[in-house]
Amino acid sequence: MSELGHPRLAQKFASDTKRMHWHDKALWFVREKRDVQTHSLDEWEELRECADKIKTHTLENLAFYLEEFERNTRENGIEVHWAKDADEHNKIVLDILQKHDASKLVKSKSMLTEECHLNPFLEKNGIEVVDTDLGERIVQLRHEAPSHIVLPAIHLKKEDVGKTFEEFLHTQKDNSDPTYLTRAAREHLREKFLGSDASLTGVNFAISETGGIVVCTNEGNADLGASLPKLHIACMGIEKIIPRLEDLAIFTRVLARSATGQPVTTYTTHYHEPQRDGEMHIVIVDNGRSKILANKKYLKSLQCIRCGACINTCPIYRRSGGYSYGYTIPGPIGSTLGASHDIKRNFTLPFACSLCASCTNVCPVKVDLHEQLYLHRQDVVDLGLLDKKKLQALKIATFFMQHPLLMDIGGKIARVVMPLLPRSIVYSKYNIWGKNRELPKFPKNSFKELYKKRKR
Repeated sequence: MSELGHPRLAQKFASDTKRMHWHDKALWFVREKRDVQTHSLDEWEELRECADKIKTHTLENLAFYLEEFERNTRENGIEVHWAKDADEHNKIVLDILQKHDASKLVKSKSMLTEECHLNPFLEKNGIEVVDTDLGERIVQLRHEAPSHIVLPAIHLKKEDVGKTFEEFLHTQKDNSDPTYLTRAAREHLREKFLGSDASLTGVNFAISETGGIVVCTNEGNADLGASLPKLHIACMGIEKIIPRLEDLAIFTRVLARSATGQPVTTYTTHYHEPQRDGEMHIVIVDNGRSKILANKKYLKSLQCIRCGACINTCPIYRRSGGYSYGYTIPGPIGSTLGASHDIKRNFTLPFACSLCASCTNVCPVKVDLHEQLYLHRQDVVDLGLLDKKKLQALKIATFFMQHPLLMDIGGKIARVVMPLLPRSIVYSKYNIWGKNRELPKFPKNSFKELYKKRKR
């Protein structure tokens, strides 16, 4: 997390009002596509329930399934490596590449390697790393991180991409036609694929029963990368395990619908053994996940399948952008994971939430996101990390809420006095909430008064 924290970084993003509203609409469009797909399935809630139970069972027996996966994977001729943290993960990947004299790596989307900051580490050690997912390649050329876990360049307009390609790929000046830019990217990346020494992919699902992994993409870049060079490295967090091959059917049905509003991803590829005369390595990474596994309050966050549905629906993310979070994964799931990994560094993230529970409602594996963020807020207060002014304001609010009569009297006074006050007083520097907001029109009666009247 940047020293500025989420509020300051969000303010920076929101200062460009037009772009903020465009970003908001772009994400809501994806959310609407998700709704269409989920409402077309009568069994959608049953699928969510099954996915939740499978993940819960797996996490309760994680050691067993990890060991079974390793055993079956080795029997398939795949080498398995274990990494306790990001540094160990990066060194393992570098060691594999150096043993094969591989200096050119093509890489498909992997949030784990973003989390471990693999790209800059490899580049410092003389390895050329090319992200082959189109969105990832765009932000890589711009020296930016992904702003979304599924749509990494969602913060950019086609004109931004056109300027980027014009600078780095020497495309036509001021040509931002999507078809033209896509073809230019395909031509550029095809050369990188053909000249690569090794490929690296993420892992969507690792199947304990078979010792194989599954990678889901829409562009086919992972398939091409894993097929051309003889060396394939796959990196996964310990939570990516599912027990049986038949369980996969549940997750492939909920993943694409939740992520992009598709019935299924264009490519769902199984890898169960190395290429002929080739090598395949799987690096299984902890990097703080065991710490979350041991905490019952936040354990459920490890069920996440990285679909991004919670991000697309979140009113905070849509109006503040991915970079405002200062953590590898933005949005509600990033806020709880970031706080679990390092709450002192990410203490503002649990407050980047309206507690509307939309994230929990759309999660295909039923992660209780809004409840976790509420609990993280309590942790922030208990650790003394909350700003003293905000803490004092919350204490005053708590006092009033614990005394209903005072709340009623205060409400009546506010409804009479506030409309009479000049704007200079209502929207003074002391009213931080009102900096970018207008107070709603005060009603004649409170909800409590209306409720009692209508009940009678």
